[in-house]
Amino acid sequence: MATVSFRDIHKAYGKVKVIHGIGFDIADGEFVVLVGPSGCGKSTLLRMLAGLEDITGGEIAIDGKVVNDLDSKDRDIAMVFQSYALYPHMTVRENMGFSLKLRKADAGTISKRVADAARILNLDPYLDRYPRELSGGQRQRVAMGRAIVRDPKVFLFDEPLSNLDAKLRVAMRAEIKALHQRLKTTTVYVTHDQIEAMTMADRIVVMHDGIIEQIGTPLELFDRPGNLFVAQFIGSPAMNVFPGTVRGGAVEALGARWPLVPGLAEEGASVQYGIRPTDLGLGSEGIAAQVVVVEPTGAETELVVDVGGQSLIVVLHGRASVQPGDSVALSVQAPRAHVFDAASGRRLG
Repeated sequence: MATVSFRDIHKAYGKVKVIHGIGFDIADGEFVVLVGPSGCGKSTLLRMLAGLEDITGGEIAIDGKVVNDLDSKDRDIAMVFQSYALYPHMTVRENMGFSLKLRKADAGTISKRVADAARILNLDPYLDRYPRELSGGQRQRVAMGRAIVRDPKVFLFDEPLSNLDAKLRVAMRAEIKALHQRLKTTTVYVTHDQIEAMTMADRIVVMHDGIIEQIGTPLELFDRPGNLFVAQFIGSPAMNVFPGTVRGGAVEALGARWPLVPGLAEEGASVQYGIRPTDLGLGSEGIAAQVVVVEPTGAETELVVDVGGQSLIVVLHGRASVQPGDSVALSVQAPRAHVFDAASGRRLG
């Protein structure tokens, strides 16, 4: 296991700058997820850590040793890619042991490590099959097994579940998390899926346009997003956000008065008011809205409602006896409301 440090990392392709002075530390044994929209620089950062991309500026250290000039093979890391990158002419056993064979490990060591990894990943029945004879999830487990047999200091995952169907992604998320809890190996995981990030990470690094927007535990980012970008990126469905003005201890917006915890913002301030769909409900009185869409999912009901010409999402526990076109009153959990500065997007309060 190992610590990882990024120190003022810059990356440019010619005149195009894609990483702008990123710096943070990853503790020994920590599971850190880099998350953000496509093009934010998260995969580039991971590839620089792996030694697959040159670093334009700054330092990357593994266990306190700067690795900028070390070849990828000398960094003691193992990477699992989005494409499984398995050799089609090799069996599962041969694929998993190939990196050890390249390092001229003896046959007994290779056999033991492959057997141990196969047992951890429930691959024992498939060791003599070829990749074409496996499902997508099984191939991804083989790719993980190939990384495990190397017993690296750091595991790197680059969107490993993107090619799997929704049900299998959920199962593989649990497998990867359980694997980390068992091996305790420092892990850096890249995804654009914030649900993956929320369910798997010890800490999340939210990236946008080559910078870090916020670092924190999943619940810290969900409960106290530092700015508008994080607020709208973390959480599914996304937070409802709309502009308003602070007046008399509330926010006037969309033709209504939205409750506010006292002291969050100055009187007359222009703000963006945010409320998560789960923090809105239906009551006998409240903010007037009209139901536009009803989406029952069984345990929950998701509503799209119109308030003052803007669509908002409401998530109700259980089943709701409302129909499109119904007039309803929204109740708002004021302590759960978020307020952001209209100009900078920075969280207030």
